Amino acid sequence: MDESFKTESGTEKWPPHITVACVIEKEGKYLMVEERDKTSGEMVFNQPAGHVEAGESLAQAALRETLEETGWDIELIGVLGVSLYIAPTNGITYHRTTFLATAVHRAKNAILDPDIHAVHWFDYEAIVARSARMRSPLALAVIDRQRQGICYPLDLIIHP
Repeated sequence: MDESFKTESGTEKWPPHITVACVIEKEGKYLMVEERDKTSGEMVFNQPAGHVEAGESLAQAALRETLEETGWDIELIGVLGVSLYIAPTNGITYHRTTFLATAVHRAKNAILDPDIHAVHWFDYEAIVARSARMRSPLALAVIDRQRQGICYPLDLIIHP
């Protein structure tokens, strides 16, 4: 493998990790998770998000990750954006599709992913106040896109 595709520790930083996230707004508040960053050990905030599993569509991954991390069933409304982000803490490239969704209902007896410390509904000002503790700059950027009314139809994503 070309050495330019390795981090300083020798781990591969390519191919990118395929991830999804959801911005879920309800009555002026956004659904956020608080979790421990595995690289730094610090507590950080993010939208419900995670990796796409083999054989799973982007939409399926978004629904699953949100349920696993928050205990909420959601309905996807649209696509807020697609991004490539190279995490400065580990050099890994993340290819992230962010969906806009609405909360349908809290699932009964939901068991949250053990990495999730807490689930919060924050208003925009509370998120901005915590912006230094976001997992990545994408967390606030996609909320800003939603607040600007930027949203693409779900059929932007092609399912052959």
